[in-house]
Amino acid sequence: MSSLRFKAVEDAFKKKAVAVSAPAQLTSEYYGRDVFNKEQMIKYLAKETLEALTAVVEKGVTLDRDLANHVAAGMKMWALERGATHYTHWFQPLTGGTAEKHDSFIEYTGAPGSPIIEEFSGKLLAQQEPDASSFPSGGIRNTFEARGYTAWDPSSPAFIVDDTLCIPTVFISYTGEALDYKTPLLKSLNAVDKAATEVCHYFDPSVKKVFSYLGWEQEYFLVDDGLYATRPDLVMTGRTLIGHESAKNQQLEDHYFGSIPTRVQAYMKDLEFEGYKYGIPLKTRHNEVAPNQFELAPIFGETNLSVDQNLLIMAIMKKIARRHGFRLLLHEKPFAGINGSGKHNNWSLGTDTGVGLLTPGKTPEENLQFITFVVNILLAVYKNNALLKASIMTAQNAHRLGANEAPPAIISVFLGSQITAVLDKLEKSSSEEAIQMDAKQRMKLGIAKIPEVLLDNTDRNRTSPFAFTGNRFEFRAVGSSANCASGMIVLNSIVADQLALFKKTVDAKIASGISKEKAIFDVLKEYIKASKPICFDGNGYSEEWKVEAAKRGLDCETSVPLIIDAYTKAESVRLFENINVFSERELHARNEVQWETYTKKIQIEARVLGDLVMNHVIPLATKYQSSLLDNVYKIYQVYDKEKASKLSAHDTGIIEEISERISIIKSNLETLVEARKVANKIEGEKEKAIAYHDKVLSYFDVIRYNVDKLELVINDELWTLPKYRELLFIR
Repeated sequence: MSSLRFKAVEDAFKKKAVAVSAPAQLTSEYYGRDVFNKEQMIKYLAKETLEALTAVVEKGVTLDRDLANHVAAGMKMWALERGATHYTHWFQPLTGGTAEKHDSFIEYTGAPGSPIIEEFSGKLLAQQEPDASSFPSGGIRNTFEARGYTAWDPSSPAFIVDDTLCIPTVFISYTGEALDYKTPLLKSLNAVDKAATEVCHYFDPSVKKVFSYLGWEQEYFLVDDGLYATRPDLVMTGRTLIGHESAKNQQLEDHYFGSIPTRVQAYMKDLEFEGYKYGIPLKTRHNEVAPNQFELAPIFGETNLSVDQNLLIMAIMKKIARRHGFRLLLHEKPFAGINGSGKHNNWSLGTDTGVGLLTPGKTPEENLQFITFVVNILLAVYKNNALLKASIMTAQNAHRLGANEAPPAIISVFLGSQITAVLDKLEKSSSEEAIQMDAKQRMKLGIAKIPEVLLDNTDRNRTSPFAFTGNRFEFRAVGSSANCASGMIVLNSIVADQLALFKKTVDAKIASGISKEKAIFDVLKEYIKASKPICFDGNGYSEEWKVEAAKRGLDCETSVPLIIDAYTKAESVRLFENINVFSERELHARNEVQWETYTKKIQIEARVLGDLVMNHVIPLATKYQSSLLDNVYKIYQVYDKEKASKLSAHDTGIIEEISERISIIKSNLETLVEARKVANKIEGEKEKAIAYHDKVLSYFDVIRYNVDKLELVINDELWTLPKYRELLFIR
């Protein structure tokens, strides 16, 4: 096995960058060519069909079957001309990824055995029936209750992958419950649109719609595929369960924004060319802080489409990585001791009139609207901080939060000094005082030929999980492997609920005879005071903040199974049911799925850890120990006892250390296995997940610590698993 490791290292060093040919056209000329977008619809749909479909998407008009038939005909013609032979409903089950079942376009023209034609009707476009019992449902569907439906989402355009037309859809049970992420996301977007539009009417009655926007930043690691294949833990769990830190990791801060390695540069180019074909507006690429860690980010987009594009790009990233001799790691913490990977969700709201609701304005009225939305968001996050944390908490993300620049597992909001000063002034001022927001300040460096630097109205705080960054909030706690929809569902829902309450409260004051402006000011002042506990601009890593956050009443829970519980608290159920995003049954079902998923992930890791320890680490440790014993024996055969004792002291010290560490490892592994057996007998998914967190996971660290110490003393030629220095620095 050690020879396999060295062969993988040798092969990795020999690999060269894969040649990537740039498309002959400008990016703008082939951008979105594999997407059935507006440009393609103009070519393949009749004018009346396109107008009707646009009304469905933009005005919420119900989609009828006749329209679906017309769209399906045009979509089929486009897909066939692009070389498609199959179609699929592409949906987002509660597994966290995507799912698809491919069907050919072929149909008999008549009776079985008659000639075939390519057929694709509105019925096939609008609806399909996958097996709902085969996906996580939290008890909503049983094995003997298999029927479930996917239904076309016309607001997210279809696209072609290889030879298959992919149609974005929702996924629901036979009884109507959501079994996916898209259904509640669409409902939450509708809720925030309705609530925000009504609040906008205080300032501009012409606003007809408010959009939720999302710009994600996808962090990831690349590892040579040969080295990856010789690490069972990476293959089976996506992270290294053992492995000592490299002497050099990220402490020199030389990888961040550094020159992109040649093989990686080729991968990034290939990925961008592919992404542009699908209309994914990839804008930024760079080295991240940790070695072999990188990031890509697109231009902002409408939230529903942006979520779909992120799921698609993650699939494309995996495929392109294989083409370049890499394996993509999206696990939130694949390597101990260095940065994990997140997926910062930059979120904002904007009107159909082109106004960014989180962008400071130029007039007092515009600034009042801006402050109105900022303050309501603050209060929404404060009141629902536990729920917002639950939306991003997984077994994987728990390893990342609070470590190496990732935000802590306590939700707080960073506003920056200028916005904080404005809110403090408003809280203490009379309602007649205008809200003043400074434009970007100028900084002169006093260096010839260097232009003035324009300063934003906020700095950055990398320890804040939810930070205002100028014209948006950056939800930094989201994990790299996550479906963005999970956090976006909760964020849009809590903001919608809060804005509806704000509208109701202000209207009541206006009805009592108070002017609109004074009513808004009075309510905002109350909200500013009430939301102060969520505002924190300091160091989120400090022990003092943990104590302070608890005093402020913020949720400080770190156990994943208990954090998930926030979804089914009475106030959460009320909120989701009031805005028609989730029913109580759906919430309980999703919790069951999350608890079960957590248990299975820890269970798999525990089994893989046991395999690594018993079949890799301990055998080679005892083999090395045996060689040392043999050496000590030979020393005593040659030298007198006193001299032999001195000459063999180093070896005997290592022999004893190996014995002690093997004993500790075996003892803890045996206890872990017994704890797992006990946990497996527990009936309830929540109780089982808690047992895995409290009684099983607790042994991982002590086992790993002793294995990693053995890695330092055992002869490198015997060690079978690629080490951190090889996984992280061979590019």
